[in-house]
Amino acid sequence: MSPPCNTDLGYIPPDGGWGWAVVFGASISVGFAYAFPKAFTIYYKELQAAYNISYGQIAWISSIMCATTYGGGPISSVLVSRFGSRPVVIFGGLLCGIGMVSAAFCTSIFQLYICAGLITGLGLAFNLQPSVIIIGKYFLKRRPLANGLAMAGSPVMLFILAPLNQLLFDNFGWRGSFLILGGILMNCCVAGALFRPIGAATGPTKSQKEKPAIETLEEQPETGTAELPGPGKEEEEKDRDCCENFNKYLDLSLFKHRGFLIYLVGNMLMFLGFFAPLVFLAPYAKSLEIDEYSAAFLLSILAIVDMVARPATGLIANSRWVRPKIQYFFSFSIIFNGVCHLLCPLATSYSGLAVYSGFFGLAFGMVCAMLFETLMDLVGASRFTSAVGLVTIMECCTILLGPPIGGTLIDAFGDYKYMFIKCGIVMVLAGLFLFIMNYYNYRKLAKEEKRKKHDVAPKDRQ
Repeated sequence: MSPPCNTDLGYIPPDGGWGWAVVFGASISVGFAYAFPKAFTIYYKELQAAYNISYGQIAWISSIMCATTYGGGPISSVLVSRFGSRPVVIFGGLLCGIGMVSAAFCTSIFQLYICAGLITGLGLAFNLQPSVIIIGKYFLKRRPLANGLAMAGSPVMLFILAPLNQLLFDNFGWRGSFLILGGILMNCCVAGALFRPIGAATGPTKSQKEKPAIETLEEQPETGTAELPGPGKEEEEKDRDCCENFNKYLDLSLFKHRGFLIYLVGNMLMFLGFFAPLVFLAPYAKSLEIDEYSAAFLLSILAIVDMVARPATGLIANSRWVRPKIQYFFSFSIIFNGVCHLLCPLATSYSGLAVYSGFFGLAFGMVCAMLFETLMDLVGASRFTSAVGLVTIMECCTILLGPPIGGTLIDAFGDYKYMFIKCGIVMVLAGLFLFIMNYYNYRKLAKEEKRKKHDVAPKDRQ
């Protein structure tokens, strides 16, 4: 864990009650945000044929969608701080629907990048961050379990969407499917309606500009006049107000936080290999002459195992043995993920790919269940909104590059195995980095805590 941080929210989270309805709504929003870019890969082969493009070019659709989902984090965090989670998620659901309906009428791959990638991705961003943030406001003791249940929405949604997309394509073609998917994504608005605001109400306060004048009047009653701030002071106060307002939404002091920086660097490296195997799993199966429904069912196998892995990981992470050192558990899950990808080229039959999908689902579920819990463990609930925004904007760069790099390797070598090997190596390196640096961080924290006790002891004697 990081240095002790302020977790005072101004109220006691209920750890239940309406919070479970919030978890249900969050599972829908998070489910669409994570599962939709993966399930969208079902259409890759057909879109390649329709637009006559390469693997590298087609991979940009999901890549832009995922990168926008993460890169829209700061915008989403600012909007949540200003308006709350409920209206942001509802607006995000509308954006998702508009993006996919517009994608149905696209006549070029660039238009698909904008509609399916950018607009839909931004809508998913407005679903993901507010859902994660509001769980931290409703839960404290049971937060790992609540996060695990909410994150379980992703495999449930993937299990439904993967075969559904193939069914829609067979009956309506990809354009008709996109229209229907636009309507389905509107259900995010219903999920957002469950996000009832919680916490101490904050009424309008006097501006910083008014306070100095009022305080001066109160402090100098005998003079009959007040020493009002001059023009120079007013400008300084305006600048100070701007900085304070900015930090209220995005706390840049987190870049001085040792644990936060370790988490950020490790995750940026991890995301270079995190999504590409999911993007190319179904196309890889089709390249081995496996039929479309069986290829789509591989994603369903992954989703079934993922569905069990996330809440189970949440329960394990919430145990008294694991929670104090949850960062080590997170590092292990990333390394496990990488090992699965390194072994994937050995699977050359459908049964082999089914086994790989099962282990991949387990490893993927473990990472996703702890992805935000480990960040909250480091920075605390009070700074979590800012932390999510900053992390997602930094991670979007590697998320954007991961699948296209994988697609370029497939185009260059004509073989999928190099893409899986690249992703495996990157994930193992990211896990090892986090394990080593978190060990260093825990040691430093122990020394700092010991030094604090040593400094306090002489004062107590006095």
